[in-house]
Amino acid sequence: MGRGKGAGAIIAVFAVSRCLLLLCVFRVLVVPGPDVTSDVDVIYQGWYEVLRTGTYPLDDVTWQYPPAAALAILAPGAVPFLGYPSAFFVLASLADCAVFALLLYASGRAGKSRTGSWIWVWGVALLGPTAYARYDLMVTAVAVAALLAGVRRPRVLGALAAFGALLKVWPVLLLARAPRRAWASAAVTAVGFLLLCHALAPGAFAFLTFQRERGTEVESLGSLVFHVARHVGWQGHVQLNYGSVEFLGPYVPLVSTLAMGLTAVAFGWLLLWRLRARGGGPGTLADAAFTAVLLFTTTSRVISPQYLIWLVGLAAVCLVFPDSPMTRPAKLVLAAAGVTLLEFPLLFSHVVASDWLGVLLLLVRNGLLVVASVGACRRLWRATVPGRDAPAGVARVFSALAAQASRSRT
Repeated sequence: MGRGKGAGAIIAVFAVSRCLLLLCVFRVLVVPGPDVTSDVDVIYQGWYEVLRTGTYPLDDVTWQYPPAAALAILAPGAVPFLGYPSAFFVLASLADCAVFALLLYASGRAGKSRTGSWIWVWGVALLGPTAYARYDLMVTAVAVAALLAGVRRPRVLGALAAFGALLKVWPVLLLARAPRRAWASAAVTAVGFLLLCHALAPGAFAFLTFQRERGTEVESLGSLVFHVARHVGWQGHVQLNYGSVEFLGPYVPLVSTLAMGLTAVAFGWLLLWRLRARGGGPGTLADAAFTAVLLFTTTSRVISPQYLIWLVGLAAVCLVFPDSPMTRPAKLVLAAAGVTLLEFPLLFSHVVASDWLGVLLLLVRNGLLVVASVGACRRLWRATVPGRDAPAGVARVFSALAAQASRSRT
């Protein structure tokens, strides 16, 4: 994945891997496990039918997205001669191509590296067809464009980050190291767009209630407690709930609350870092965004497979800058993407059953994310706060959580 390889090799690998992904989502090649395209066929298309009537899905608890997400759901309807699912897959492929083109263009400049382009090529390929069967590729395209533009145009960063956040919340974290001009631009964009959505269709803010009531999803870090507890008599069960497969039963609300508390601790560290940071270079904007989203993802009550698309995209932007300290965390995310394909969809039945293989897959995947999170925090702090060691708070929390999971398993 080094700089010495030419663009031709990257383009060739990209083309072959993306053809395979398209063959998978169009069901020419059948991937074992659950049908990953069912979200598009059933859920997205169902939302599309509601949205085209001029209202948000007010009575659908699976609608947990900010108002601009309606644009991604409605977009396939504008593609002529194709049914909804086919049009969606084509648009996802175009978003993938857009990210690849942006990274390849940025890496072609003097002093930049092609490593970021390779991270994107392999990262999306390792996630398999799930990448093309969710609208997260479109959100990630906005985020990548925002970070690459933000080095020289903070106001563009702010506007794109705000638009991305109105698609799926997490791009607001792109502003972790952004200057005030970016924040001002983001605020103006967000307020203007929210008012427009509220005026055009009822239910623009319904997602807030539905998102708040989610539980502990079976692939999350906190879920490991219940995967292990099922083997020692825990009386809960697994159920499709609020659009994802979650644990329901005793102590689930407690673990969900602890996960949100862990997220608060992580964001407290980010705030402390922001107040202390003084150094850094052009790539620090991307390094900070990657670290923030990595913390958000790892500590979340839900770690759906498509969340890895966000991390792969931001890691790719980081490694466009050859002096980025995020090389090791980015490679760990790449490894986590590969394990994610194994746990969903290939061996998802084992995850749902909480058998030894399912638990092992989650321990490895979530363990990689924990190590990447701690490493990213330490590297970001050391690169931008000279003369100080990174606070060990986040590292201790993650280490204690991993130790507790290990004790429970034994």
